[in-house]
Amino acid sequence: MERRLQHLQARIDEALIAAERRDEVTLVAVGKTQPPERLLAAYRLGVRHFGENYLQEALEKQEALAHCDITWHFIGPIQSNKTRPIACRFHWVHSVDRLKIARRLSAQRPDWLPPLNVCLQVNVSGEASKAGVAPDEVAELARAVMRLPRLRLRGLMTLPAPAMDREAQRRPFRLLRQLRDSLSLDLDTLSMGMSGDLEAAILEGATLVRVGTALFGPRRNAHPSK
Repeated sequence: MERRLQHLQARIDEALIAAERRDEVTLVAVGKTQPPERLLAAYRLGVRHFGENYLQEALEKQEALAHCDITWHFIGPIQSNKTRPIACRFHWVHSVDRLKIARRLSAQRPDWLPPLNVCLQVNVSGEASKAGVAPDEVAELARAVMRLPRLRLRGLMTLPAPAMDREAQRRPFRLLRQLRDSLSLDLDTLSMGMSGDLEAAILEGATLVRVGTALFGPRRNAHPSK
């Protein structure tokens, strides 16, 4: 794993140089289907941000790694009946795409914790199979979320359709960045880019990249409980 992480960090650094950026990009290690031991190995190599798609799997890992100083990101679809543990157990939520979900997260965020960092998931590719708010509905949702007392709206997230060439990869990320900028709100986060397209995302301003296979290797075949 150490070699994978070194290679991954080199890719991030080279993309930042190509983009002529002097800021940093945070690596969110996506542990979907990976056992806690693999996350612990990444932690010991210096990774501190971990993303999970499935709630039950995430809660089990949080228990196993409770001794570690980890920032937990929930990046999967959110069901209404699972908002309470997400609100209580995570530092970030990337996949808010409905006001109903945002309201529940705000209401269920404990008072003794800081406001929950959230990103709005935007369906920039218009795919029927993908979650996310439509681009023309983002402004209304963003302003409503910003009024919720226990949430801190940080930015936007997207999961675009796969593309092979660099320009095609950059296009949806560019749209997300332009959408973020057009809101004229104090948003500092673009959660975009994964193992296969993180360079394109960084060229378009990504601040968080969500990487699984490039760090951990192929996913396990067993499907976790959600």
